[in-house]
Amino acid sequence: MAKTASASILVFPGTNREHDIAAALQAAGFKTSFAWHQDRELPKSDLIVLPGGFSYGDYLRTGAIATLSPIMQPVKELAKKGAYILGVCNGFQSLCEAGLLPGVLLRNAHLKFNCKFTPLRAENNNTPYTKKYAAGETFNCPIAHGDGNYTAQADTLKMLEAENRIAFRYADNPNGASNDIAGIISADGKILGMMPHPENAINELQGETAGLKLFQSIYEAVA
Repeated sequence: MAKTASASILVFPGTNREHDIAAALQAAGFKTSFAWHQDRELPKSDLIVLPGGFSYGDYLRTGAIATLSPIMQPVKELAKKGAYILGVCNGFQSLCEAGLLPGVLLRNAHLKFNCKFTPLRAENNNTPYTKKYAAGETFNCPIAHGDGNYTAQADTLKMLEAENRIAFRYADNPNGASNDIAGIISADGKILGMMPHPENAINELQGETAGLKLFQSIYEAVA
């Protein structure tokens, strides 16, 4: 029997990358469904995805209000049980605001919105999300954010380095992020948050295909 896996994509007011990430997940083999921010239950799935956008207009802090949505309660409960969760851009910000990942995303150091391809390095290829990358593999990945400056206290940064929890680094830091951090994983390796958009680097028409490896990696991990 062929392997199958499903992914639930959360949608908040202001989310705008849900269809992009659904296409990337489907290209890797996932069956996808959407969950609305007011839902209080998640459909049974192998992966929960928080896509990019500007949830609730990014009022207060980016991703902050999203963490108060009803749908985030089952997400937090499932995280405690070891669920696989992927947060991209605004999704990464929300995961940090919800306390599911350490640190916070601040305004870009140059105070400008970034929208371009940037070289990204797979720093740790021994995670469920990165196994198809070679160690240290560098590829161009789109970014689109005004608040991508990953910041954490010194002891947190030291812990992330010591525990090899930095999944991706910028090869050319575009936003001032501490230690060039572009993406981190949880202690159990099942939650990944990252600012760049691998879902927009999955086919030749987009100018890059290496982003698909992330979705293929997690598909193989959960299917």
